[in-house]
Amino acid sequence: MARTTETGPAAVDEAVRAVRVSSRRRQILDAAVRVMERTGFHQMSMQALADEAQVSVGLIYKYFGGKEDVLLGTIVGILDAFQDMLEPAMAGAGDDPVERFAAGFRRYVEIVDENLDAVVLTYRESRTLTPAGRARIKELEISTAAPLRGALADAIRAGAVADVDVDLVTFDAMMLAHAWALKRWHFSPRWTLGEYCAAQLRLLLGGLIVPEHAPRYTHLLG
Repeated sequence: MARTTETGPAAVDEAVRAVRVSSRRRQILDAAVRVMERTGFHQMSMQALADEAQVSVGLIYKYFGGKEDVLLGTIVGILDAFQDMLEPAMAGAGDDPVERFAAGFRRYVEIVDENLDAVVLTYRESRTLTPAGRARIKELEISTAAPLRGALADAIRAGAVADVDVDLVTFDAMMLAHAWALKRWHFSPRWTLGEYCAAQLRLLLGGLIVPEHAPRYTHLLG
């Protein structure tokens, strides 16, 4: 019979506590998105947030220092989702850098779709953060863009894509992904999520892929 080490139960307890803390923080942040969507950041009270999250105000202060900390946590949570989910989706597309870029863009738009209110909130309220908070968001956005940037740079080195400004194209792609949340009222009656991704990829890649490589990517260029 396998023996339980002395550190085993303690490690399990610590893991349970970590899950509980993560779940509570997520519960509060999800509630904050709903409240700020209705009232805006400045009008949100901690009591209104507590009521929405069905917790006490004291519990909120256990996890967050105040309203701005809640807002920062909401934005960081979205950026963490991009960071955690992009690379697995791109890895599943294989070794071709253009296919990896396309898979990353699609997954990016899907994550935007899964967090529509939070993405809009990020654009609307991020200016209220402190300089330190805005600096942290900028750093996270750069690191979030790294997988797409890397795939594009690889495609250029492979000769499949023209020698373009990698940062410019990468952030253009991210803005097009965010547009699904910001202009969804216009696009969603016309296109499904998949159709939107396909249309934007045609726009992006049509001006990037070198003509002699285009036959390899007819499924992307349409």
